[in-house]
Amino acid sequence: MKKAFARKYLGIPYAIFLILFVIAPLLVLIYYAFTNSTGQFTVKNLVGFFTDPNTIGTLLYSLGLALAVTIVCLIIAYPIAYSLAMSNFNSKAIIVMLFVMPMWINFTLRLTALKEILTAIEGNLAFHPFINSVIGMTYDFLPFMILPLYNTISKLDLSLMEAASDLGADSKQVFLKITLPLSMPGIVSGIAMVFLPAMTNYVVLDMLYNSTYIMGSLIGSYFSAYDWHSGSMIALVLLLIIVAFTLLTGGTEEEDKNRGALL
Repeated sequence: MKKAFARKYLGIPYAIFLILFVIAPLLVLIYYAFTNSTGQFTVKNLVGFFTDPNTIGTLLYSLGLALAVTIVCLIIAYPIAYSLAMSNFNSKAIIVMLFVMPMWINFTLRLTALKEILTAIEGNLAFHPFINSVIGMTYDFLPFMILPLYNTISKLDLSLMEAASDLGADSKQVFLKITLPLSMPGIVSGIAMVFLPAMTNYVVLDMLYNSTYIMGSLIGSYFSAYDWHSGSMIALVLLLIIVAFTLLTGGTEEEDKNRGALL
């Protein structure tokens, strides 16, 4: 009798992929982070990360830049997503697609065009490095904030808002007490999709004004100088920061819990 094919075997390719391209590189990263040039165990790289003013300054700059980009994206994306989700347009999907269409164009071409526009407006990009970085990253990451917000808001139960209005709540109270709390899963997802990449995306900065003030470029500079040990430690610490951020925000991503709390 022929044995039935078990579904668990379908996970074998995925397990192989994880081992080869996630676990193995991570182990190599950990090895280089806690060894020196002779292969001996050391915590010098870890101590150096927290004692090097250049590294700490770059980390703080990266955090500040990522926070600014995330706030700007959220301020722009939320009204857009809310308007689209609550509108009566018959072609909402097409309008949402218009915000995603720039992602289909080559990344280098988009940034080159943006640089030319900023140069024409400002005359000299060097006078506004931080602002130009925020503009460039906002332009690049805005669709990643709009999509999760739109998906979450479009699934809201409108009867809750109608009930709040019937009970005497004005439009401001309905938004603050009903709409905003229920849309938190989309906000959290959008923040994670923008904040984390913005910390390390140095390509935007390099193309706009040849910056070296972000963690991604700092890591690249160590590896380019064949200092794999310091570069690996910086990458490992940054990975831990990203994991901690993900764990802190993971508890608010379940829409059902937020909905149940309001009901």
